[in-house]
Amino acid sequence: MRITAMLENTSACGLPAEHGLSLFVTMENGCRFLFDMGQTDLFARNAESLGIDLNTADFAVLSHGHYDHGGGLSAFLKRNDHALVYMSRHAFEPHYNGTEKYIGLDLSLQSSGRIVYVDEEKEIAPGLILYNRPDAVKVMEFGSCGLNMVQDGKLMPEDFRHEQYLLAEENGKRILFSGCSHRGIINIMHWFHPDVLIGGFHLSRLPLDETLASYADRLNAFPTAYYICHCTGTEQYRFMKARMQNLHYLSAGDSITV
Repeated sequence: MRITAMLENTSACGLPAEHGLSLFVTMENGCRFLFDMGQTDLFARNAESLGIDLNTADFAVLSHGHYDHGGGLSAFLKRNDHALVYMSRHAFEPHYNGTEKYIGLDLSLQSSGRIVYVDEEKEIAPGLILYNRPDAVKVMEFGSCGLNMVQDGKLMPEDFRHEQYLLAEENGKRILFSGCSHRGIINIMHWFHPDVLIGGFHLSRLPLDETLASYADRLNAFPTAYYICHCTGTEQYRFMKARMQNLHYLSAGDSITV
């Protein structure tokens, strides 16, 4: 499996970057798909620079309903004329950072005719299963980090019901894609125990202290290769890297084979 970061907060090779995430994945069986789409069409322009034809994607997956992962959805639908887009049934619900900043999706795209809504679990291709895990027991509480959703007409702390995770199995490896890990990276590791985890850890607001060190120690106890990015935070990455043997950063333009 080859994974190329078309978009991330940082750039490895001079590509323009923005706060967001977009990955292009090619499996050994020839299946190609897009995981997240950044916040604008920048991921698509970077794909051209990298020689990636978005129209070859068989489908796309949206990890959750925030603008920095799904803002480029319109651009993808224009550049790919056939692929279905898999997202949580709750992805188009309103999401806010605090009380005033809307961070949700463009609601007009609901009528595109190419959206497939996923509830708890769905196999979307051989060896590829999307999970929502709404009832999974948490081993740690990470809170809502100031993010809100609308329920019964009122702003409430997010429960991230719209977040889903893609588990790929290839050559005996379990490879998990997680856009932001809002429900807590420690919880997600206990739920899935992957051999490889790719995505954001949502730790960028944490100080470089004993709490972050304890997270690094707990993650290091798993025999997992981590390729982190986006909302993890570059300072947090460097701090954790000193305590973890198998931690790597994935910037825009980077490609890895797992």
